[in-house]
Amino acid sequence: MTTKPRILVTTAAGKTGSAVTRQLLEKGYPVNALVRRQDYRSDALAKAGARVFVGDFIEPDDLRRAMHDVQRAYYCAPWTPGQLHGAMNFAVSAADAGLETVVALTQWLAQPQHPSIATRQSYMTDRVFDWMPGVDTVTINTGWFADNYMTVLGPIAQLGVFPLPLGEGKTAPVSNEDIARVAVGALVNPAPHVGKYYRPTGPELLNPHQLTAIYAKVLGRPVKYQPFSERMFLKALKALGMQRHFIAQARHYFEEYRRGAFEVGAPNDVVLEVGGSQPEDFEAITRRYVAATPMARRTLANKLRAVADLTKILLARTPNLEAYERSQNQPILREPKYGLDSPEWSAPHSDERAFGPNSIFNEGHLQPREELVHEVGRASINQAVA
Repeated sequence: MTTKPRILVTTAAGKTGSAVTRQLLEKGYPVNALVRRQDYRSDALAKAGARVFVGDFIEPDDLRRAMHDVQRAYYCAPWTPGQLHGAMNFAVSAADAGLETVVALTQWLAQPQHPSIATRQSYMTDRVFDWMPGVDTVTINTGWFADNYMTVLGPIAQLGVFPLPLGEGKTAPVSNEDIARVAVGALVNPAPHVGKYYRPTGPELLNPHQLTAIYAKVLGRPVKYQPFSERMFLKALKALGMQRHFIAQARHYFEEYRRGAFEVGAPNDVVLEVGGSQPEDFEAITRRYVAATPMARRTLANKLRAVADLTKILLARTPNLEAYERSQNQPILREPKYGLDSPEWSAPHSDERAFGPNSIFNEGHLQPREELVHEVGRASINQAVA
């Protein structure tokens, strides 16, 4: 009887991590689940059969414990200013532990000149993982999550307003569960996927008005698309208690949305060909969230809460993100570029072969896996783990 390899899932209590954990357990794979804290989510994973470890990416000992007896791993970075530090720690620990394969979730927008420091760090994470000595990698560069829209499900359901600064941009929103299916497909059978970059999408490219119509259909009420100004959007994120680091990155992603970066290369067949099933459409995803979200129920108490939240947003001060970034001593690029303004990003991302089952992408080119591991990078990582 062949023993299935043990798989580490990081950020296992998160939205894709929890889905990856549960799908692996359903297939009979033993799972080490790394979480940042013990709570009802980690307790549920343990009850489902995962071996739970509480730890942090910046703590090498935590990673060593979580990687004990592990052959493969799903890497999903927590959204923190120390993202790149954690990625380096993970790469060193994975090489030390002799992992066979790492499936990493990073970013569709990843490129070295992006205005968002988190996006530049995702680009560097991709490079570092390509250089891990002796460890095969599969990279999932996800674009726009369907889950992003569900953060405003309250005002949509209670006030009939879809309030996001999307302009007239389009995307093919993909569910967390479908992203997990792609990750699991690569984890349980890595060989066909090693060295490849995948961008899973939903089945249909949708503009904000089409999204609004789907919300109206599911909720059974009129809904109007009301594009927020960037100033109002930043105030809303602050009022909702989002960390300034997150707000500073999110403003750039909505700008990319309005410019059309997320409609490039979408939709595609990655979920079907790697994950093994047709991707969920936005209506099915929305129905699931509506059924699971108490704030989606139309009650007087929920409507009053939605009005109170709107009032809080109107009264909030606009965060000064430039001052925040200066206070963090973050590196400021001389000439930052959004995706479609960058030939290094736009050329390969616009290629219909890129980010699909038949392609390998790196540094603006489609090329064989053996050319991905740059000797300088290999030497640097070898020195770090020596």
